[in-house]
Amino acid sequence: MGDLIGDVVESELYYVPAKEFDRIRQLNAPRPRVVSLYADMARLNALYMIARAGSGHIGSSFSSLDILSHLYLTQLDRASGDVFFSSKGHDAPALYAVLIAEGVLPEQKLHGLRRLDGLPGHPDIGTPGLVTNTGSLGMGISKAKGMLAANRLHGSSGRVFVLTGDGELQEGQIWESLISAANHGTGNLTVIVDHNKFQSDFSVERTSSLGDLDAKFRSFGWHVARIDGHDTDALAATFTELAKITGQPKVVIADTVKGKGVSFMEGTSIDSDVEMFRFHSGAPKADEYLRAVEEIETRIARQLASLHAEPVAVVRVEKPVVVPPPPGQVKLFPAYTEALMAEAERHHNLVALDADLALDMGLLPFGEKYSDRYFECGIAEQDMVSQAGGMALRGLLPVVHSFSCFLSTRPNEQIYNNATEGSRIVYVGGLSGVLPAGPGHSHQSVREISALGGIPNLVMAEPCCPEEVAPLLRWCLDYQGPSFLRMISIPYSTDARLPADYVARPGHGVTLREGHDATLITAGLLLTAEALRAADRLAQRSISLGVVALPWLNRVDPAFIADVAARAPVLVTLDNHYRIGGQGQHVLAALATANPARMPRCLSIGLEECPPSGRNDEVLDAVGLDANRIAERIAGFIGAGARPA
Repeated sequence: MGDLIGDVVESELYYVPAKEFDRIRQLNAPRPRVVSLYADMARLNALYMIARAGSGHIGSSFSSLDILSHLYLTQLDRASGDVFFSSKGHDAPALYAVLIAEGVLPEQKLHGLRRLDGLPGHPDIGTPGLVTNTGSLGMGISKAKGMLAANRLHGSSGRVFVLTGDGELQEGQIWESLISAANHGTGNLTVIVDHNKFQSDFSVERTSSLGDLDAKFRSFGWHVARIDGHDTDALAATFTELAKITGQPKVVIADTVKGKGVSFMEGTSIDSDVEMFRFHSGAPKADEYLRAVEEIETRIARQLASLHAEPVAVVRVEKPVVVPPPPGQVKLFPAYTEALMAEAERHHNLVALDADLALDMGLLPFGEKYSDRYFECGIAEQDMVSQAGGMALRGLLPVVHSFSCFLSTRPNEQIYNNATEGSRIVYVGGLSGVLPAGPGHSHQSVREISALGGIPNLVMAEPCCPEEVAPLLRWCLDYQGPSFLRMISIPYSTDARLPADYVARPGHGVTLREGHDATLITAGLLLTAEALRAADRLAQRSISLGVVALPWLNRVDPAFIADVAARAPVLVTLDNHYRIGGQGQHVLAALATANPARMPRCLSIGLEECPPSGRNDEVLDAVGLDANRIAERIAGFIGAGARPA
């Protein structure tokens, strides 16, 4: 599930134009050989998109492309209502490459992966050719069953093909979805498992072994076929046989190689399952990109020569203009790793649980030093959280890790159950908020305050700078109840500085900048930084904005807020979250409880609708959360209040 955000490749880039796919599709050659050639051409284009965007999932895109090419060239009858979608979603660049080659998407979209109004990082139904949103794992088979149920009511005979990952099979919903598909004889459903043996961090076998997959699917009443997912002859023969199977759902377990098609990116190039797969997400370095292009182009040329076909024209694009990051960027997770290691020395009963995100969540050092206190749970958040509940009931101090988008929602009922037991558990959510925006809304966690904030005694906090991480983690670990530490994962430049004597005090914040026209309250690295920049911009317009960093997201001290509100005639709340249910509403509720003699005019700023995918700067502007847009909102609000009635 990891989604590392890297840099745009700083070299010339190469892609195959759509007209060349048209030509190859018409070759008078055995179809399996055309499929192999087509898949390699699509690999070049998927690599181009990822290199240009600076992020994306190479490994799972490359492992799936022989399967995708076979389906689109030989199986799907879209005129009859057949549909395909990828449940895992990480292979979006591969799917886009095929959809562009097929003319479903315009060719110019090739240049817009993870850009605003381009192609989102994970599948979105707003993109032509995509039939459902995916990226949050485990939902695909259930969605397919629903589509087929609708088909039956509409009198349609269309088939549904679903591609899943193998790590995705660790999600419990997958196994729930198998039962009724068999009970109802859902013969128009075919699931293909892209069994590439690796997930975000390590191998599937090391993370959470799937055991005998063939036997497991058969035991649920499914017809099972197992093949080499890169053998296009085997794909053709297998799907021919599957067409004869009616009245039973079908699964093809396709043994694939993660990163297939570029030797040094392939999972089989790793010496043992102890090593991490480096090309799960992010973009390759410039020299790696050029080496990969050379390998793919050489293989394409060799295949064309064997078919006595003309070479494929490849378009060369000049090196993209790379905007250097602003100076002074800081990260929260290195500070978190350091703080967690220190707390592990203080709390000998502290244990860390992870959902296949050890690298992203800064847990590798903990796992290496405290292997007996580290529990890798795989992509199974509900199971992980309930395990933590059992550990807490037996005297351990669990610290539970995943991306906030998954940790706050999938195991929500389990978190609540643990809280009803009064369990002392710390939940740590990474990738929080609207950024990074490239992966899209499946990974933009902007609802966890509303999802968890009302759970009795659960306290949520978010640091505004690396220096605030350790005090907040210590408070959470000492608190006799459940807590949630929310953090963004990207580096960001900030001027936020805590006082030397800072102590985490529940419900209270820190004034980072004084102001007499308005006071803004916010939390977190991203929006504290943008708020301070907005204050600078407003100062140029002779508007004095104070900024208060309030780390407590759902617990606000009314007396503290009353004191802050008394400093200026306008109070502004700013949320890296949906405005409804965010920190701002807790702030205003505390203000109402305080009932000060002079109530300030209040402005709440936050997300009003689902955020888009795109480059970070363009998305912040689009949703109104960058410094310029914040300053404009505040200036307009103050100006409107100053007008005579």
